[in-house]
Amino acid sequence: MTGMPRPRPKHLHRETTRHGETVWYVRRGSGPRTRLRAAYGTQEFWAAYEAALRGHPIADAPKGSTVGTLGWLVARYMTSAHWTEALSAATRAQRGGVLKETVRIAGAEPIEAITARAIREGLDRRAARPHGANNWLKTMRGLFAFAVEREYLPADPTRGVKLLGGPNDRNGFHTWTEDEVARFEIRWPLGTRERLALDLLLYTGLRRGDAARVGRPHVRDGRIRIQTEKTGQEVTIRILPPLAASIAASPVGELTFIAGERGRPMTKESFGNWFRDACAKAGVPGRAHGLRKAGARRAAENGATEAELNAWFGWAEGSWESATYVRGANRRKLAERIADRWNGDAIPAPQHPVREREQKSETSEIVRKLMAPRAGLEPATRRLTVACSTN
Repeated sequence: MTGMPRPRPKHLHRETTRHGETVWYVRRGSGPRTRLRAAYGTQEFWAAYEAALRGHPIADAPKGSTVGTLGWLVARYMTSAHWTEALSAATRAQRGGVLKETVRIAGAEPIEAITARAIREGLDRRAARPHGANNWLKTMRGLFAFAVEREYLPADPTRGVKLLGGPNDRNGFHTWTEDEVARFEIRWPLGTRERLALDLLLYTGLRRGDAARVGRPHVRDGRIRIQTEKTGQEVTIRILPPLAASIAASPVGELTFIAGERGRPMTKESFGNWFRDACAKAGVPGRAHGLRKAGARRAAENGATEAELNAWFGWAEGSWESATYVRGANRRKLAERIADRWNGDAIPAPQHPVREREQKSETSEIVRKLMAPRAGLEPATRRLTVACSTN
């Protein structure tokens, strides 16, 4: 056989079956064998080889699928670097389920027959669950971007198809307000596991999967050092005084700060469900990820730069997340400056004598509204509320 690299790549073996068929597989020492079913020498073959070396699962095309079908494309995609290297383990787990279900429904369809209209119809069928529908579309975008890059298709049918709108479409997960944080703290005082979970999420900004596994082994010199599950970024987070007090006052596990009732670590899913129930008992709509957003908002409003947010929250340099929080904080500060000007002597005098009487009356009305007390609001909040309502 020609084209075999010399020397042969590590752990790659060739075998001829009793039927005269040549098969390739990866095996480390006397460990299990991982069969490579793609044609030898193709991009798919070497992508599968690399995936097998790293212990990643290799997807085989469903039985009966033929070249050029959706099932065939999914199998090629899940053995490529687009899948094994570019996506985190958590993303692969989520999208793997989406792809499996999609193949079950339409795996025999020729990929050339999948148009933008078909994608939109698939999105519409899932519209009852907007977030699930959008996850499906994002998965399809990754799949067909791979198809176009490998020249299996001339154009991407997902291009131009927009995500569905929903209650949280603009801002994603609900961001906790300061009032919601206070209500949760009243329901779950210092010393409870629920309060520790809140403080851990809020004062570290970790995602729920990382919050569920962080513990004393990750702490050194008063700082948490952990490689994030989703992006693989290593973050170093100083333990702030409120979190330190919460850890000292609460029951913690030996390996993780948050532990189940028997002291064992919790999975990401069980932690999320348990914290959701704690939120419901406290009468707040927030969830774990919303506290990460609240922490980012607090940091930005206290002057954190994009680079500082990226370092603390584990975002990549130039990320849109940090830019969004800084931009939002800056806009709120600018709006507050306007309110401060309107609430003093900084309102400009009329410049046009013909309209002087009209502008004076308008100005008086603005001042009257601004200075009117609003029950339950502090003066600064009152100014900001009025400024927003008049824009």
